[in-house]
Amino acid sequence: MGLQVELARLSRAVSYETIPEEIRALARQCLLDVIGVAIAGADDALVRILAAELAEQGGAAVAGVPGLGLRLPARSAALLHGTVGHALDYDDVNMSMPGHPSVAIFPAVLALAEERGSDGRAIIAAFTAGYELACRLGRALSPGHYDGMGFHATGTIGTFGAAAACAHLMGLDETQTVHALGIAATEAAGLKSLFGTMCKPLHAGRAAEAGLLAARLAARGFTARPDAIECKQGFAATHSPDFHPERALAEPEAGWHLRANLFKYHAACYLTHAPIETAKHLKTLHNVAVEDIAAIILRVDQTTDRICNILSPTTGLEAKFSHRLTTAMALAGVATDSLGSFSAETANDPALMALRDRVVIDFQQGWPHTKAELDVRLKDQTTLHAAHDSGIPAPDVAAQGRRLADKFLALTVPILGKTQARALMAAIEGLDGLANPSPIAALWSPPAIAQQAAE
Repeated sequence: MGLQVELARLSRAVSYETIPEEIRALARQCLLDVIGVAIAGADDALVRILAAELAEQGGAAVAGVPGLGLRLPARSAALLHGTVGHALDYDDVNMSMPGHPSVAIFPAVLALAEERGSDGRAIIAAFTAGYELACRLGRALSPGHYDGMGFHATGTIGTFGAAAACAHLMGLDETQTVHALGIAATEAAGLKSLFGTMCKPLHAGRAAEAGLLAARLAARGFTARPDAIECKQGFAATHSPDFHPERALAEPEAGWHLRANLFKYHAACYLTHAPIETAKHLKTLHNVAVEDIAAIILRVDQTTDRICNILSPTTGLEAKFSHRLTTAMALAGVATDSLGSFSAETANDPALMALRDRVVIDFQQGWPHTKAELDVRLKDQTTLHAAHDSGIPAPDVAAQGRRLADKFLALTVPILGKTQARALMAAIEGLDGLANPSPIAALWSPPAIAQQAAE
């Protein structure tokens, strides 16, 4: 059978009972991270614009969005939630896509689950099914889809993941699921050339909305080709020069792609994380002072030039996609885990700009996207060296959970207050036992906004 059919079968075969507890824990961690980052990003200008448009459109108020008091139709909620969840570019990553799987999938699943009253176990199973499918398809199209052709996999591959997850939650049969993936194939979109603009977060929202629409249409009998992914002039042929379907069907090295999920602890493009870590390491280990630095050489993979190499950023959003500025920030001791650090003020700070302009990037061919090496030459001619690969998943899931809890509380306590933020975290951690997502949705908006919405 073709790849599309096999992917549908693999997706449908996922059940809560067959998912190991460690993978369920990772799914809950993904949800905690998506919601926390969304709450923190809810006041972003791009979110306000999109929220105003969707509120004006109206419709059946069946699902909510973290950080906002709106109740919207399921598709609108998925669109807004996915966009707000990616507004800060602080959400998780999987290099098999390569992109941000959770923010494209969970918003669609949660909106549909609110509408349908699905329980927590069904939510976990649906998310896991969609996540695994997205990573499988991403592997089949890599590296050309993202690196060469310039597609943003969060928007493209994420659409397939959201479609598979929603089909799973709705209990669609094999034929319907195959058609949902076919519909997703003609909806998927997203361009890397829009990185550093409001459109990048929109890619995630559109993936969530389009995936939900694909599943709903398939449930009503809407059809597509059962080989829309692999057929002549199909999705693979038009979106990648490197189509290898066998990679999609190969089992992940760790058994589940979720084991390779990478969480962000710096509020910038994930490909800046390895350079940031090298700079932080040198500053901490050698007590590097900015005034002592004569020259900086950063070595990263050549393909990152088209992703996060804005040479002279002027806005906080552009700063998130600048190797030179984020490296300078880390060397200067600027808190890259702080949302407030990525601002126009930071981007235009004269001292940081001067340090930024000392960074010379030596691009390497064939390196992992997540690898970086840094040489810092001091004025006394001493050269300091550090290397880091940010593509290695945390080996201890429980320890990772504690670190994510700290991140979640840092993002949400200033907005929700300590009591509500901790109650929300407990509800998410107890997802498996929830009869529906209402206890989570009831806690994810600031008290004042929630009260206004109720009135």
